[in-house]
Amino acid sequence: MALRELTVEQFGDHLASAEPVPGGGSASAVAASLAASLLVMVARLSLDRPKYAAYQETIQRAVTAGEAARVRFLDLADEDAAVYAGFAEAMKLPRDDEAQAAERQSRMQAGARGAAEVPAVILRETTRLVDEIHSLAGRSNLNAASDLRVASLLAEAAGKGAAANVLVNLPMVGDDLFAGQMTAQVQRFLSELEQGVRRVAELVAGGELREPERR
Repeated sequence: MALRELTVEQFGDHLASAEPVPGGGSASAVAASLAASLLVMVARLSLDRPKYAAYQETIQRAVTAGEAARVRFLDLADEDAAVYAGFAEAMKLPRDDEAQAAERQSRMQAGARGAAEVPAVILRETTRLVDEIHSLAGRSNLNAASDLRVASLLAEAAGKGAAANVLVNLPMVGDDLFAGQMTAQVQRFLSELEQGVRRVAELVAGGELREPERR
């Protein structure tokens, strides 16, 4: 069953089990989906309100981007579970002779690469999500500004959780060039993510509207 089809309680039960999946990557993706849902909520609370008329283009974009993101993150939750399940299966392969050991090693390296690549996408997408949250902050319903702050914090936790999963799997890929490129990418996105979250916090704390986006 797809994770998106589970109730919150059922997902928690699966997460709390002794099974290797779903794990931290899927949990991070679900958290990011919740962040996207909060973005959409705040935008919808701001639609067609005279006070926020100057921001309607930004608000409508937030609805569209947030709806797409929350679906995408749920897809990524399932993708992460699938790739890590493949890695876990590879670890169980026999290694009684050289051929078996080589096959197991090859399968594990391929599985580890997938287990790094999917959370890397989650990290990248959380950074984009925080950009949308930042764009809406100060340009939407001020009574719901704290929900944008919560959305940014959920996205930050999701991104950092995904980053941790990328980095922990890289040593098992057996490709130093790939590992170096992915590490640099993770560091870049984490920096962007943290900067975006700080800017959201500042805007929410200010409690005021700001200029519309420039076209």
